[in-house]
Parts: sequence; C-alpha cells; structure tokens
Amino acid sequence: MKRGFILLLFIALCLSLGAQNTLQINGLNEAEFVYRTVQDSLNAYFKDSFGFNLSYRDFSFGMKFISELPKYSNQESELLPELDPNRLLVAWKELYAGYRKDAFDIHVGTTQESFGQGITFRSYKDLEFDEDHRLDSFLLRYDEQLQFKAIYGALESESYKGRYDLAYGADAQYPLWPGLRLGASALAFRNLGAFSKYSFRDVYAGRLLFTQGNFDSYAEYAYSDQYRLQGSSAIAGSALYLNADYMLGNLQMGAAYKNYDDFSYRLQDIPLANYHGETLSDALASGLDEEGWQARALYNFGESIVFTADYAEAWDSAKDRKMNDLYLAVDLNHGLDQYQLSYSHIEKIDEAAHTWQKEYYPAISTGFSLMGIPLQIKAEFKTIEKQKNQTESSHYEPLVQGDFSLGKLSVSLGLQSSWEDFSAMADSRYMPNIELKYPIFSHSDLLIFAGKEAGGKVCRNGVCRYMAPFEGLRAELNTRF
Repeated sequence: MKRGFILLLFIALCLSLGAQNTLQINGLNEAEFVYRTVQDSLNAYFKDSFGFNLSYRDFSFGMKFISELPKYSNQESELLPELDPNRLLVAWKELYAGYRKDAFDIHVGTTQESFGQGITFRSYKDLEFDEDHRLDSFLLRYDEQLQFKAIYGALESESYKGRYDLAYGADAQYPLWPGLRLGASALAFRNLGAFSKYSFRDVYAGRLLFTQGNFDSYAEYAYSDQYRLQGSSAIAGSALYLNADYMLGNLQMGAAYKNYDDFSYRLQDIPLANYHGETLSDALASGLDEEGWQARALYNFGESIVFTADYAEAWDSAKDRKMNDLYLAVDLNHGLDQYQLSYSHIEKIDEAAHTWQKEYYPAISTGFSLMGIPLQIKAEFKTIEKQKNQTESSHYEPLVQGDFSLGKLSVSLGLQSSWEDFSAMADSRYMPNIELKYPIFSHSDLLIFAGKEAGGKVCRNGVCRYMAPFEGLRAELNTRF
C-alpha cells in the first residue's frame, strides 16, 4: 500500500513537470503461462512482470510489478508436485531511482554492477540458474579519466528468509599512461549464518589492463580474508586471472590462466577460462580449488572461410579433479549463405569420488534461402559416457532443428531423442517440439511452444535461453512501450 502511494505520487509529479519539459517513459510487460503435462507434477504455472522507467532531465525512476502464481523455474529440482503457498508472489519489486549529471551518477535501489571483470564483485541476475544476486544498494559512480565506484547494500540471506547479508566496497581505475590502466578494489561482505551471527570476508584486489597496437592483456590478483567463522579459524583465499589476445594478419590468438584458492562467494562471477563455460566439477562451486589454462586461435582464409580452435585444461591442487574442454569449428560464408561444421568435447575426472564423464558431439548448422524463405538448420549428435566406481554407462542424444520465417511468423521445429544404443533407435524416447513467434502488434510479440524438450541452453530463432526439461504448452506475450 505504501509503495503504491509513493508510485502514484511520483507519477503525478512527473506528469506535472512534463507539461513544460520532456518526460520519457519506456518499459516492458512479460506474461507467461505454462501448462506442464508430466504426471506427478503441478500442471499450471503463470508469471507476469510489468516494469517501467521514467526519465526526466537528469533523474530516472523505475520499478517492476511481479506476479508468480507460481513461476515456472528453469531448474528441474525446483518444479512443484503440488501448489505451494510459499511459492506464490504478488508484489512491486526492483525499485530504483537515479541522478546523473556529467560524470557524476547516483543510483539507489535494485542494482546491477561489477568491479573489473566480476572476479571480486558482481551484483547480477544469473539467468542460467535462475538466481537473483542483485543488491538493494546505494551506488555512487564517477566516470572521467578516473573511474570510481562506491557501493553499500544488502542482499537477502540464503539461510534466513527476510533477513539480509551486507556488502560494501569501492573500486577505482586510472590510465597511468596511454595503453596502460591500473585498477584496485576493496570490499567487505558480512554473511548471516547459524545463531544469527555474521561471518566476515574482506577482499582486496588489483588489476592491470594493457593495450598496444594489436595486443590486449588483462591481469587481476585478489586476496580474501574470512574471519569470525562459526566453529572455524580464519581462512585466507586468493584469485589470479590472466588473459591476453594478439592479432597477426589473419590470425587471432589468445590465452588465459586461472588459479583460485578458497575464493568462492555469492557476489562474484569468476572467469572459467574455457569455451563452453564448464566448471571443474559438477559437484563443487567454482573458485574453491582450481588451476587451469586456455589457448585459442582463429584464422581467416580469405573472406569466406574461418577456422576456430579452443582448448582448455583445469585441475585441483591434489590433481584428483581434472577437466578438459575442446572446441573446433570451420565456418564457410558464400554470399548470404552460411555453413558451420563444429566439434565439442568436454571431459571431467574425479578420482576421489571414483567418477568420470565425457560428452562429445559433432554439429553442423546452415543458413540459406530456399525459394525466398530464410532457413536455418542445425543438427548435432551428442555422445555421453559415464563411469561411477566400476559401473559404466553411455547413451546418445541426437538433435535436429529447423528455423524459418513465413512473412512475420517465425517458426522453429525441433526433434530430440535419447538412445541407449543404435539398436534401440526405434524404441527410444523422442521429443518433438514447435515454437511459433508472431508480432501481433508493432509493440507486442506472441510466442507459443508445444511439445517436449530436454532443457539446458536452448536457442531458437536467434534467441538463447536456459530452460528446464519440459513437456506441454507454453504461451508468452511480450509488450514493449
């Protein structure tokens, strides 16, 4: 009630000012209805978010109304067997206001921000895991030769609903001379734990950015000190990340190195230094104990053929956990037609847990025009092999997808499957699906999906999203203003 009154008062004030000055309003409404046809599962899900931004002179204000009745999560473990009152939400959220004048900027409310590349601090929304790590904060920025940021904010505790962790710090970056910039960060995190006691973490970091001609490099080192821990002594951690790129004619080369030790917490997004963004272990968070390197290259053969290679390895200090990541691709461009042949390989070993897994898949994708109709076709054949103790298993996951447009209507047709072996092709589970997207108005798009999908990162008609395994009907209406 109080938030609604403040909102109406602010809009009335802006409209009165707008009689004499320019008032800009823009926003987006996203509505989604999901009907899931899987047994032993809640069938109907609904979510709507209505967000807008008002700008007047040097001031801005925004907020979002969210209804989750309940929301369909992209994490399979969070899907509901039945309706849960704790998962229903109707509220105004994501409030923020700001003032910007020349190089000076103040922002209060829901905040998305990072220091450097996010190794030491990043306030963000993780779309892959459907997690919100955004602070409600006061943020001060100054952006000229000296770039300065200071933040003080809170984030709801993972352990106690309705209670908060605390984070504050500052970051500065300055061009020491042409091509060389130096940066430094200092942060403090206070995390609520058992018995309503806060544990402390202080982080200090320095970074260097160097650019000279065709050479670019980045280096950052951070030190972490955890103390006032419940039943534990202080813990020191560190992070080192190096990255460099060089262009020599038609050849582009790059390399990266990482070394993380007890350097993992919520408000960060550390580089994984591999093409597919894979963690060292699926069972552990990144940053606890890992070291690794990456090498990459891209070569243009004239204007029509591009070859890409990317290889990375990582391991822990005991060498019990290891992983390697490989990506190879050849792209051919012929006029408006495009073709790509690629190969991906990911392998992870955990000797302590006696587990091993490997997945690899060749893929081909094409984009061309057929009788005036733009058409994109993608096919991949994934093989997954696993071993736990002495038990071995393997299966295949073929996928075929075609995207095309008929006037304003965008269509995506897909077929996935899972085979234990080639002899079981006829008896295996198949997952057909179709997605239709149509601009019903100049400002509104209607999207309808029907069928089955395995989940994960899904790309259709040029848009990629992370989805949970799904079977049923999904309808979305997106309106811009």
